[in-house]
This record gives sequence, C-alpha cells and structure tokens, in this order.
Amino acid sequence: MKKAFILLLSTCMLLSIFSSSVFAKQNHPSTEGNTNISSIVTYDDMIKELKALEKRSKGELEVFTLDDLGYEYSKSEQGRDLYVAKIGNGPEKVWIQSRIHGDEPYGTEASLQLLQMYISNQSTQYRKVLDELTLYIIPMYNPDGSEMNIRQTVLMDQETSEPLLNDRGNQIRIDLNRDWAEGAFAAVESKAWYSYWTDIQPDYGIDIHHQGLKTDSETGEAITMSLGISLAPGGPTLPNIKDGQYEDITRQMQVYVFDALKDYGFINIDRYTTGNNRTGFTEIDIHGGVVSAMMLGLNYDGLNEAEHSHPAIFFETSGNTRDGNLGQRARGHNIRQNALGIQELLYGLASEEVFGVDPERWDEIPRPDITGYNTDHSGFVPVAY
Repeated sequence: MKKAFILLLSTCMLLSIFSSSVFAKQNHPSTEGNTNISSIVTYDDMIKELKALEKRSKGELEVFTLDDLGYEYSKSEQGRDLYVAKIGNGPEKVWIQSRIHGDEPYGTEASLQLLQMYISNQSTQYRKVLDELTLYIIPMYNPDGSEMNIRQTVLMDQETSEPLLNDRGNQIRIDLNRDWAEGAFAAVESKAWYSYWTDIQPDYGIDIHHQGLKTDSETGEAITMSLGISLAPGGPTLPNIKDGQYEDITRQMQVYVFDALKDYGFINIDRYTTGNNRTGFTEIDIHGGVVSAMMLGLNYDGLNEAEHSHPAIFFETSGNTRDGNLGQRARGHNIRQNALGIQELLYGLASEEVFGVDPERWDEIPRPDITGYNTDHSGFVPVAY
C-alpha cells in the first residue's frame, strides 16, 4: 500500500493547487437542468490550463490542435479547435479520451490533473510511465456539447453556422460515442478524431465516462465507479477477436485498476451493467461505440486498411450533471478516483505488471447476476450458463 499512499498524498496536494486555479471561475456554460455547474471546467478554462501546463513542463508536454497538424477535419461542428496533449517518449502508445459526452465533465478535470502529476512529480514510478509510454490525452473530445452541457453534439450547417433541423423542426443531435460505425460519422468531430486515431495507431485505449447515481444491488451502498468493457468478456463478440487476446488483456487492465483502488476509503467499485432489480441486469456488447470500433479495427473510408486495433476499456464515474446537484456532492473524490485509476493503469502497462494478473479474477469485481447482453447488432442475447 506504500505506492497507493504516495499517490493519494500527491493527488491531494495537486487537487488543492488545481482547485485554486482552473476550478475557480466566474463565467460558465449554461445548463438545461437545475444543476449548479459553476465550478466545472469550460472549454476556455481547459485551453488556459493546458497552455500553462505546457509552459511549466519545460518541453515534456506538447499541446496542439488537429488544425495545427493540418487535418482536413480539424474542428468541432461549431468551429472549436480539437485539443490533444502529448507526453512521454515510450514505444507503447496510449489513447486517453474524456468528455465524449458533454454533460460528463470530470474526465476533463481528471485528465488535467493527470498531466499535473506527470509534470510535477519526478518519482521513479512516474518516470517509468513516461519512459515506456507515449500518452495521447484528449481532455475534451466534444467541446460543443461540453459548452452546452448536453450529452451529444449539434449538427450545424457549415455555410450558415445555424443548427440543422429535422422534419419536426428540432436540432439534429448526434451521440459521438455511437458515431464510429459504418454508415455513421455524421459529425465532423467523429471524422476528425477517427482520422487522427488511424494515424496514431495506439496500443491501448482508455475512455472516461459518467453514469447515473448508482448503488450496490445487494447492499445498497453507493457505487463511485464502474469498470467496463464495451464488448463484454464472455459475450457475443470479444472472445472472437484476436483469438480472445483482447478479452484477456481488457480484463487484466480492469482487475489491475480494481486492485489498486479498492482499498481507498472513498472509492467503491463494481462492474458496469445496465438495468435494475426490476428489469434485470445486462452487460453491453455494442459495435457502434468508439472504443468498440477501436477493438474491432473499423476501416472507415479506407483510412484503416490494415484494420489496426487494440484493447480498450472505460471507467464510469457515478453522478453527472443530469443528476442535478446530487451528482456533484463527491466531485473532488470523483476526479481523484479517475486520475488515480488512469495513473495506476499506466504504471501497470509501463511495468508490464498488468500482464501478470489472472484475467479470470474479473469475476471477483462485484456485479449483479446478469440475464444477457444488450447489443446494437443482435438485440438481446441471453447469457449462456
């Protein structure tokens, strides 16, 4: 537990520094609900903090936009730049994305806190990560939705800069986390990030999300984080990819995170499921999700002809702006648990400790009994016992 204690201490110190700067703002995005989001990092806050971190890093951190790199698709639907923070010099590449859903803000803040850790701490453990890995961190995948505090993005008429409307006169909104699929890619952000992903060809992916307020189905205790894989282990798809290699690696990654975080008093982890006690619980097996497309090696528009793919997992923090102020009561802890979880996993990948984990221990992570798999390709698939 020595490693965990040092991490917790350093994170608390960084959170204190962070709270006095980027969190203390006056002008903030509007909200469609009743949530007080006055302390949530805005798009402009993020840019300011990224540039400050880059300056303090003395050359270790590179901050740039897809427009800087000359991509054909390089901005959001509303014309905002798409930012990347790159740090590390290792041969293994890790793609870390946050806030693909605009009303799930803490991934952005955890990403910035993670960068704080790496430019401020020169410990052996931190240096190991930067020597063995190169991190491509996307703190705000969906800047338009983030500024509007909505889950999706709004499609725009690029000539008039007005929202596109459907037959009922409503804005056309796209869930960016369902927009990496054949026949999709409706939003310019999806085309932009996919193009960049095909060029980077990462070795691993981490996606930071929020879920609703959640309690343990048996004990009623509040869950603070759920660990998930969008193509369910043991489900219809993942065992058939790479002869089951990704099924093992994704489970090892999640078990490693579980072991690292489970003894923190403010963190209570389970496995990600959908449903409830009344309807029954399911795990997801979706092909249209972004990290699913990464594991499936999606080749869209001929940009990934080699069908590059890699293991990818996601974290689901409990509580978001859709839950009103209740979703923000543990805001500081929610940010810390994400930053700690990512940092621990990165060290596990850099040290290769992840690959010594028994993937079957995935079943040790608490989860209610499931009835099957919720899919976007085959409907409901019953579990085979």
